[in-house]
Amino acid sequence: MKRATLDQLNLAKAVKETTVLLTNLKSGAQELVYPLRPETTHPLEDLLKAAIRDDKSSVHATEDSETFIQVFNPPLRLIIVGAVHISQFLVPMAQSAGYEVILIDPRSAFGNKTRFPNCKITNEWPDEAMEDLKPDHRTAVVLLTHDPKLDDPALEASLTSDAFYIGALGSKRTHAKRLERLKHLKNLERIEGPIGLDIGAKNPAEIALSILASITKSLRHGGKT
Repeated sequence: MKRATLDQLNLAKAVKETTVLLTNLKSGAQELVYPLRPETTHPLEDLLKAAIRDDKSSVHATEDSETFIQVFNPPLRLIIVGAVHISQFLVPMAQSAGYEVILIDPRSAFGNKTRFPNCKITNEWPDEAMEDLKPDHRTAVVLLTHDPKLDDPALEASLTSDAFYIGALGSKRTHAKRLERLKHLKNLERIEGPIGLDIGAKNPAEIALSILASITKSLRHGGKT
C-alpha cells in the first residue's frame, strides 16, 4: 500500500468516514473510494454500498480481472438515553452484537457503574452529551427515559445527525404527544415510535430484544429511520 493511500485511510478513520479500498489482484493497483459521499460515482457503486451495509469484504471477479473490495467502516455505536431496567438488558445484548454502548443519564442514582459495570456512562444532560458524541451514520440512538425533559433534547440533537436509527420508548398515544411537542422540528418521520419490532414483547428483556432487532433491520436493510 502506498503511503498516500495509508494516510487517506487514517484520515478517514479519524473523522469516522466509511471508505472502500479496491485492489486489483492481478496488477496490484489500488483505488480508495468514498461511496457515501453524494458526489461519488463509481462503476461498482451498488456493490460497494452493499459491502458497506453488510460489513463484508469480498472479491469481485470478472472475465478480465479480480478486485478485492475491502471495507473500512467506523465502529458501530449505540447511544442509550436512560439508565432504566430495559437498558440493563439492552446494553449486554448490543455489546455482544458488536456495538460500543454509551449510556446517557444525568441521574447518577440510575446511571452508575454499580448498575452498569461494563458500559461507558455519562451523567451529562442528553443535549450536551450528544454534542460531544456526534452521532454518525454508524450510530443508533435509543431514548428510554419516558421523560420529555430528557428524551426531547436528545431527539432534537439526533434528528440533525446522521444516525442510522432513532427510536423512542412509548405507546402510540405517547408517541403522538411527542410528535406534537416536537412539531417544530424537521425529519420527525425518522423516529421509530413505538420503538422496536412488533414481536409482542412483554417484559424488559423482550423489549430490549425487539429494540436490537429493529436496529439490526435498519442497519442491514434500512428501516424507519
